[in-house]
Amino acid sequence: MMGGLTPAPARLPVTWSPRSEPLTALAVAGVGPVALALARRALAAEEKQLGAWSGVAGPGVLVLLGQTDSLPWVDGAVYLGKDAAAPSLLLPCALASDVAPALLERALVAHAASGTPLAVLPRPGLLIPLGAARPVARVTLASWLKTEEGSP
Repeated sequence: MMGGLTPAPARLPVTWSPRSEPLTALAVAGVGPVALALARRALAAEEKQLGAWSGVAGPGVLVLLGQTDSLPWVDGAVYLGKDAAAPSLLLPCALASDVAPALLERALVAHAASGTPLAVLPRPGLLIPLGAARPVARVTLASWLKTEEGSP
């Protein structure tokens, strides 16, 4: 359940504003303390629920993918969905960029070395490759959490 993180291209000036029509959530992402809270919330889930999610994790970041109704709620988490105009990206459900989604997709996919799909986290400006997402295993998630909690 590990994946590499890619900083968003700094030369791509994108402004994000509230989306008029939210996207349907297909994933939830947390960075820093929110990632730890998300992991704790996921570990509290029943085995059947935990097994219904797939995920990727890296230093200070956790992304869980699953059915909209099954995704855990954590204060500060970013819920991600697909815009039909940019199917290779998972974008914030509540935010829209001032760049046309297809153009944003083209620029971000060209920048990312690890393929698609990509989760886009405007703040703190991360692209998270999701192609390596695996079913969430309690032991793996608990190990990741323990490592992250021990990190400075």
